[in-house]
Amino acid sequence: MADYVEGKRAVIEALRTDVPLKKVLLADNAKRDPLVEDILRKTRQRDIPVINVPKAELDQKSARGSHQGVLAETRPFPYVGLGDIIGGAEAYAAEHGGRALVVVCDHLTDAGNLGAVIRSAEAVGACGLVIPNKRSARVEASTYKSSAGAVAHLPIAQTSNMVSALERFKKEGFWSCAATEQSANDLWDVNLKGRIALVLGNEHEGVSHLVLEHCDMAGRLPMLGSVESLNVAQAATACMYEWLRQNL
Repeated sequence: MADYVEGKRAVIEALRTDVPLKKVLLADNAKRDPLVEDILRKTRQRDIPVINVPKAELDQKSARGSHQGVLAETRPFPYVGLGDIIGGAEAYAAEHGGRALVVVCDHLTDAGNLGAVIRSAEAVGACGLVIPNKRSARVEASTYKSSAGAVAHLPIAQTSNMVSALERFKKEGFWSCAATEQSANDLWDVNLKGRIALVLGNEHEGVSHLVLEHCDMAGRLPMLGSVESLNVAQAATACMYEWLRQNL
């Protein structure tokens, strides 16, 4: 099933941030206003075909009904396999004193949050990121935007079984650590040295019980203020930098 970016400004932003686009569909009755002219100019620069179609076709393809006469079809994201991430982590660890980080996202639901996590993971030198292939956010246009382009530099794998993925990482010498407010241990007191698979939970329910049971350890970020928790992307950034601090 194709993914579409809807609306003039959204398509311009997708073109500006180098979201991989297959083609742009333009309503045959669309007014050539400055926004449309900007879209046409940017598509020419990136050699992306623009196809004129009846407005009814855009109505049919639009998920939100907000296409404004313009839809951009994205190219499928090139996910890698777990083996690719493991191989990359082994090579990275050999050159960086044995340290390697893989981020495992346990059913994040917001593609924007996923992009923010990817941005932080790439910033600390993570070797890859793993997401479920069902009931989970996946890489789409909003992910490219919130990752600030980092999604193009971090290998991302999909898995049909989170527990099996963790078990495979364990066989390759990784210790898995769940980031959860339910832990009795502050993250600073958890040993994150070496090869770590950092497990992040769902925005609403956190790390699932089944996945948590298969983690080697868990840690929480201490909360001294009035709010009960951080956004998953904020928490992920703090956790990843604690891994980096312990390994420098």
